[in-house]
Amino acid sequence: MSSIPPSLQALIDEFARLPGVGKKSAQRMAIHILKKPKEQAQRLSDALLATKERLTICKKCFNIAEGGDCPICSDPKRDTRIICVVEQASDILPLEKSGAFRGLYHVLGGVLSPLDHKNESDLRINELVERVKIGNITEVIIATNPTTEGETTAMLVAQMLKPSGVKVTRIARGIPVGSELEFADEVTLTRALEGRGEL
Repeated sequence: MSSIPPSLQALIDEFARLPGVGKKSAQRMAIHILKKPKEQAQRLSDALLATKERLTICKKCFNIAEGGDCPICSDPKRDTRIICVVEQASDILPLEKSGAFRGLYHVLGGVLSPLDHKNESDLRINELVERVKIGNITEVIIATNPTTEGETTAMLVAQMLKPSGVKVTRIARGIPVGSELEFADEVTLTRALEGRGEL
């Protein structure tokens, strides 16, 4: 029989399901919430529910949005001639933090991965090709992760964009092979964007 009350154990179990959170971290977070006033726990609960109820996917770039378009697509100061292609919406956050890119984004929704049964039809490559066709796009920067799957996906995207005549570049190798954009620091991302090369 557990020495932890069932409701506290349930909270620990939920925290432990989050990516990168182990059992001990989950327990620390649950105890932290337990020690705080009820109002603080209520604010956390409200924020979680609001996130699930209000957030959607941007119709233009497939980033996270609240309502129609995401804040980046809605920003009139962005350079609408350049699109940076990323695997997931979470990859946009570190690129934005770097301050090195002021164009628009396109979220593929993953990478080619035979082991995960992800093929070309599971990604938003056709939507990207369509955006390039109808927009005044001068360059597409491919910023997929430097993994085997990311490289394979980058080559496919470049191949599919070739008939449009748009300049296709790849972020430079400032990001170590095997790592992910989500964990790269701002300086590395800035150098990677500045040193990008044409595919």
